[in-house]
Amino acid sequence: MLTVLNSAWALLLGLFLLMIGNGLQGTLLGVRGEIEGFSAFEMSVVMAAYFVGFLGGSRMAPRMIARVGHVRVFSALASMVSAVVILFPVFTDPWLWAIGRLVIGFCFSGVYVTAESWLNNTATNETRGQTLSVYVLVQVVGLIAGQALLVVADPSGFVLFVIPAVLVSISFAPILLSVSPAPAFGTAKPMTLAALYKVSPLGLVGMLLLGTVFSAQFGMSAVYGAEAGLSVQEISIFVSAFFVGALVLQYPLGWLSDRMDRRVLILGTAAVGTAGAVLGLMLGAARTELLLAAALLIGGVSNPLYSLLIAYTNDFLEPDDMAAASSGLVFVNGVGAIVGPLAAGWVMQVIGPPGFFATIAAFFALLVGYAAWRMTQRPAPAAEETGTYAPLGPTVTPVAVEFAQEYAIDTALEEQENPDDAR
Repeated sequence: MLTVLNSAWALLLGLFLLMIGNGLQGTLLGVRGEIEGFSAFEMSVVMAAYFVGFLGGSRMAPRMIARVGHVRVFSALASMVSAVVILFPVFTDPWLWAIGRLVIGFCFSGVYVTAESWLNNTATNETRGQTLSVYVLVQVVGLIAGQALLVVADPSGFVLFVIPAVLVSISFAPILLSVSPAPAFGTAKPMTLAALYKVSPLGLVGMLLLGTVFSAQFGMSAVYGAEAGLSVQEISIFVSAFFVGALVLQYPLGWLSDRMDRRVLILGTAAVGTAGAVLGLMLGAARTELLLAAALLIGGVSNPLYSLLIAYTNDFLEPDDMAAASSGLVFVNGVGAIVGPLAAGWVMQVIGPPGFFATIAAFFALLVGYAAWRMTQRPAPAAEETGTYAPLGPTVTPVAVEFAQEYAIDTALEEQENPDDAR
């Protein structure tokens, strides 16, 4: 790990600042929207717009980088994020906010593509796994730190909007001043969704359903907290609990993933997520500790499920096809991410704040049911024949997923060459 930090500390510091800024501005808008009197459905449109922009940015950023280079793309998009965040408290209209969130989603996606490609360039075959682990740790800790900043000022004022704008602005200083050269950029030719479904129906459908779950919790948790009458401090802790759960369970579930039928683990973790959402739906409003327990369970399984579904899909792919599959997996996850906040907002509009947990429970239950059905359709590969689990979260772009796929490919090839050393 020290080798990774020594070679990529500037990139990781910049990414850490980006995650703090992104985590804070998303939660802040949920709280401020309640103060401004926006409805749950209006806020769901605002939150969904981020994922529309993110999906578009992840597909367009490579073309932009190829045309003008990493440095210009990174600087331009980060500057745009800072400008839009500052404008949110000036134009308090849900539809203008939606446009702003769309722009921010597009820009953050492009910024992440740029930074992740740089990070990939600094890694070697020997350090790739450690680099991925450190990257996930930086992401999650940055998001948690962003929630902590929510309590430093009044959300009805301007200060909390200035903080993420400043953090994003200074985030590209360590990256651009780093001695690391800008990498050559290229992406794998994508696999069609039809071909990907034929290879792994559970992987494709699971990623779609998981996208709805993650975006609902990421986009609407603060809206739920505000509508449920939580204080700003309680909302900060509640939203943080989702990411703390991810931090705690990512690696234990990854360890299990390499030692058992991944379909059983996917079904089990989705069932735990369903139980957590039902707990929040039935009892969360009555007791804060139960609300936090629900958030810990949901966040603790939804983030590792992303990596689990990628690893499970890889079990049915040849190493040469793994990178090509990453684009399709990220795309369907992004489509689901657009649906999640809209579905949660609509249900909250109909039945009130509990609709947040009801939506998450419904999508988790669909994943449980589909995983159970797929288990009857074909046998699982033996645990010793499966690929390596690479930790990732749903906030990454196709570049990071290809980065993880390269790690899986390297590991698979090493195991083919040295079967006696494999598990």
